[in-house]
Amino acid sequence: MSAKKSGKKKIGITMLIAFFLIVGLAGSALLYVAQGLQPVEAKDEIVEVEILPGMSVAQMTTTLEEAGLVKNATIFNYYLKYKGIGSQFQAGTYAMKPGITLDNIIYKLNSGDVVQEDMIEFTIPEGWTIDQMMTALGEDGLIDTAAFVEALQDPTAYISTLKWIENIPQSEYYSYDLEGYLFPETYALLATSNEQDIVLRMLEELNNKLNTLPADWEQQLDKLGITFHEMMTIASLIEREVIVDAERPIVASVIYNRLAIPMRLQIDATVQYALGEQKERLFEVDLQIDSPYNTYAIDGIPPGPIAAPGYASIEAALYPDETNYLFYVTKKDGTQEHLFAETYNDHLNNIAISKQQ
Repeated sequence: MSAKKSGKKKIGITMLIAFFLIVGLAGSALLYVAQGLQPVEAKDEIVEVEILPGMSVAQMTTTLEEAGLVKNATIFNYYLKYKGIGSQFQAGTYAMKPGITLDNIIYKLNSGDVVQEDMIEFTIPEGWTIDQMMTALGEDGLIDTAAFVEALQDPTAYISTLKWIENIPQSEYYSYDLEGYLFPETYALLATSNEQDIVLRMLEELNNKLNTLPADWEQQLDKLGITFHEMMTIASLIEREVIVDAERPIVASVIYNRLAIPMRLQIDATVQYALGEQKERLFEVDLQIDSPYNTYAIDGIPPGPIAAPGYASIEAALYPDETNYLFYVTKKDGTQEHLFAETYNDHLNNIAISKQQ
C-alpha cells in the first residue's frame, strides 16, 4: 500500500472516531439534559417555596432546585427560555410535592396557584358605633379591645390613607376621634392582621367609597357650606334615622331645611348616642340629657358622627333632595317608611295617620 493511500486511511479512521466521539458526547449531553428535565424522586412531604416579586427566571429555577423540586436549575432555566415561558410566572408561596412534573410546576407558576393564607372575615353593619364594633370583634376573638383602642389613639397616623382625617376638629366630647370614619362593610384580612391593620383597612375602604362618588362631590361640600367632618356627621344622622334608601335624600333635606331656619334637629338617635344605649322608647327625662349630642337641647349638628354611615347615607348628605319638608314620622305599617310634612299641623295629622296604620 502506498504512503498516500495509507495517509488517507488514517485520516478516514480519525474522522470516523471523531464522529463517534461527537455522537457519543452529544448523546451523553442529551441524556444529561433529559435526566435533568425528569422529576426529582417523589416524596409525600409537601414543600413550600416562595417566589418573590422581581425574581429573574434564573433565580426562580435556583429557588426551585434548592427546595428539591427540580434536579437542575440551569437545565430548567434553558428549557424555559427555549419554550419562551417564565416571564409570566407569578410571585407568591407555592406548595408542591417533590416528584411533580416540570409541566405541572410551570402550570402552577403561570396560573398563580399559590397557597391560600389563613384569613379572617367580619362584617360591620351600617349604623354601628366604634364601641359596637369593638364588642363584636372582641367576642369573635379577632381583636384585643385595649389594643384596638390604642390603634385609634392617634388618627394622624392614618392621614396618608385618608386625607380628611387631618380636618377632624379637636373636641373633648368625642368618644373616639374616628367615630363614623370606620366604613361599614364585610372584610377579609390576613389572619396575621393586627388591630392597626384592621383600622387602616376600614379607613382605606371609606377612601375607596369616596372615590366612587360623583366627580364634583368635594365642590358639593362648598355649595352646602359644610366641612367634610360635618358632612360625615349629617350622614351618620341619616344612617340612624332611615331604613329605606330612597328616603335618605329626603331626610337629608329635612336636616338641611331645619339648619337653614335655624330649627333644632330633634333627632332621637343623637339622644340615644348621648345616653350610650339604644332605647326603643325615649322619655322626656332622656330628652333633657346634658350633652352636645342631644339635638333636642343644642342648635345645629353634634360635634361629630354618631355612627358609621354607609355609602347611601354619605351620598344623601352630599346630594339632598330639594323639598320644603321640616318634619317626618315613621309609619306604623311595618314598611319602615316615613310620612313627611312641611308644617307642624300637617305633621300632627301624619302622626295621627301613622297611629291608625
